[in-house]
Amino acid sequence: MHHIISIHDLDRDQIDRLLTRAGEVQSEYTGKEPLKGKILGLLFFEPSTRTRMSFESAMLRLGGACMNLGGVEVSSMAKGETLADTIRVVSGYADAIVLRHPKVGAARLASEFSDIPILNGGDGAGQHPSQTPIDLYTIRQAMPLDNINIGLIGDLMYGRTTHSLAYALTHYNARIHTIAPKGLGLPDSIQDNLKERGAVVIEHDSIEEIISELDVLYVTRLQRERFPDPAKFFDVSSSYRITPSLLSDVKDHLAILHPLPRVDEIDPAVDNLPYARYFEQARNGVPVRMAMLTEVML
Repeated sequence: MHHIISIHDLDRDQIDRLLTRAGEVQSEYTGKEPLKGKILGLLFFEPSTRTRMSFESAMLRLGGACMNLGGVEVSSMAKGETLADTIRVVSGYADAIVLRHPKVGAARLASEFSDIPILNGGDGAGQHPSQTPIDLYTIRQAMPLDNINIGLIGDLMYGRTTHSLAYALTHYNARIHTIAPKGLGLPDSIQDNLKERGAVVIEHDSIEEIISELDVLYVTRLQRERFPDPAKFFDVSSSYRITPSLLSDVKDHLAILHPLPRVDEIDPAVDNLPYARYFEQARNGVPVRMAMLTEVML
């Protein structure tokens, strides 16, 4: 691998190799520093906690260093510099770049101007391929990945993590159940593409009608920052909530995931139930991203 821009860039063998390497890192971390002397550039033009800090933690554990651009307001982009020129410049300072940007396609554009690997840390409502291996790794810790029933609930229109995960699951013959507020369903273009890849995609009006059949429930928040109409956000903001009572008849091995941050879509009382895997999922960001960094930088 050179760049990791889209989950489409990875076939099943490459994904499985990343997951296996992440497992080795997590179970056999020895403190070796294979990336000593390497520098990772962090270019985040949207807020981030887990993606930015887990990449930074991963790089430091591998012996490398990080260089953080900071916000747009403190960079030359505030003076009108283009993303292409910023990438050209930073690629002369670092050995790889993690880019998060509000515009769909920004990471792909960056890869065309970069002499070093670009890792997509999220591009608008597009994809988040550096999150997907973490999701798959967390699921694989609980059950085999093949032939699962997975429910995607929440903002499936703008939720880039669900887009990338759904595409990745086509490699594993998953049955994808979608539950979303009106107007926030999985885009038709993505549904059509998934079905062309052989995926079974089933839409549901409510979580109650499918919850007992699921192996994995992937919950996402409603992304207020991506709503073109703030009034619409308030209309749907309280349309679903995962509570202990909802989980009274689920499979024993059900795994609940959430890319975080959460707002109020998961009742905190769920945190203590055996189904809750989202904080474990966040912790898994470090070994998985250690595997990704060694894959593109060695």
